Amino acid sequence: MASDTATAKADSSDKDASPGRRRLGRFGGSRLGGFILALNLFSLLILLGGALALNEWQRGLIEARQESLTAQAELLANVLADEDYTVGEPTPAFNVQNVPGLFRDIFIPEGQRARLFDIDGLIVLDSYAVTEAIPGNTLPDARPAGTPSVEPPEAAERTTRQVEQARRQLAAEVEGALGGQNQASVRINESGDRVVSVSIPVRHVRQVLGVLTLEAGDVEATLNAQRLALMPFALVALTVNILGSLVLYLFVARPIMRLSAAADAVRLQQARAISLPDLEGRKDEIGDLARSLETMTETLSDRMDAIEAFAADVSHEIKNPLTSIRSALETLPLVKTDAQREKLTGLLQQDVRRLDRLITDISNASRLDAELNRDRPRAVDLNLLLSEITGVYAAGYRPGEARVVFTPPSDPIRITGRDGPLGQVFRNLIDNARSFSPAGGEVRLVLRRDPADHDLPIRVIVDDDGPGIPPENLETVFERFYTSRPRGTAFGANSGLGLSIVRQIVEAHGGQVQASNRTAADGTVEGARFEVVLPAIAQSRRG
Repeated sequence: MASDTATAKADSSDKDASPGRRRLGRFGGSRLGGFILALNLFSLLILLGGALALNEWQRGLIEARQESLTAQAELLANVLADEDYTVGEPTPAFNVQNVPGLFRDIFIPEGQRARLFDIDGLIVLDSYAVTEAIPGNTLPDARPAGTPSVEPPEAAERTTRQVEQARRQLAAEVEGALGGQNQASVRINESGDRVVSVSIPVRHVRQVLGVLTLEAGDVEATLNAQRLALMPFALVALTVNILGSLVLYLFVARPIMRLSAAADAVRLQQARAISLPDLEGRKDEIGDLARSLETMTETLSDRMDAIEAFAADVSHEIKNPLTSIRSALETLPLVKTDAQREKLTGLLQQDVRRLDRLITDISNASRLDAELNRDRPRAVDLNLLLSEITGVYAAGYRPGEARVVFTPPSDPIRITGRDGPLGQVFRNLIDNARSFSPAGGEVRLVLRRDPADHDLPIRVIVDDDGPGIPPENLETVFERFYTSRPRGTAFGANSGLGLSIVRQIVEAHGGQVQASNRTAADGTVEGARFEVVLPAIAQSRRG
């Protein structure tokens, strides 16, 4: 279980590494995020650019209209200042008999209105009064006699306020021009329409005779034309936003919905793993997510298979002592001598001890994953850790047992890991070596650094003086519940999980463990050797 799971996780790490490296070259760390940002900024810039361009155009059109009206007004004012249109000495005034003829003779374009005011601000002449160029709409049909007005009182009051406001604005403009300064503005006329208006003083020599006002009522038409001109920009921005939304739906929302549906299928046990090849081939975050989910579900599937296999192995191993206990209990009433009864009782005690050992080791193995995930990696001084472990064995040494000897390096060696599980690794290896060592033998621990190996330079070697390991079992010894004990070893003292747990913990710390035999010059096996290799800074895949 540990080997398969760690291999799957190693493959997962390799798959995850390439997307991470690809992200470094992306805009802002995100290709999809950069695309979304650029798309929205592009549509916004289109709209802002159109609005700014039309604002400048609107301002330019109004200014051009005012300049045109000012030129016309100045030309007409020069004519009105002629002696043919003024009377009175030494204080001249407008000749009210000749001025109307001038207004009739000159050409006033449709949509324009000319008014002449005297020195007191009173109107002298209105082009609408002397020409036929009076704008407006067709009047409705006359109402029958006695029919009340259809205009509500509120509308009539609003119209009255509007006319008064227009007259006040015109009076203010005329008053400014009587002061000798040309006036130009955009205001509201009596009909409620916006007009471009200019008012200039009419002078006879240097004396101000009155004010000539020209206004053009085509401002609304100009603004409407501008609004129509804005429509292409708005339609382009709207189209870009709609296309952007469609792209986001097709390439972001919809794939995420598919991933969600695939995850639900795994949750409902309709599938063991997510597999969406079209999404996994994408080079953006959606592809990264699809690959990560596929790898995660494959790892979970492998873990479930390993758990099922582990449960089957546990069931098989527990049945053996239970079967032996049941057989001994069935045989116990049939025995007739005390010696036979003691023998059966001894067998029962051995099976109980074996069962207790199995349950303890199975419990430790089942908690191992949780402990590795819960404990955070930190700096571990291997010199200190191994010195403390071997010190415990030295303190509890009894004659006839194998001694434990530790050879530390000259320089301290520190790695990143979890001291609890690492301590369990070395205790299991020492216990395994002592169980195979002869009475009075020696178990040797060596900690050293291999400068030639840059990936796994830290090495912990555990040697014993036992019979060694059969060559065909050098890899099998790390399998669960594998036991091959020397003759005379206490029955049930080992569960076969110790070395399996060792490999699981070492691989979780990014290392490796392997078994071999020490041989003499003549090829004779002198004992077994277990070697644990670890990175200088362990890259734990579980933390």
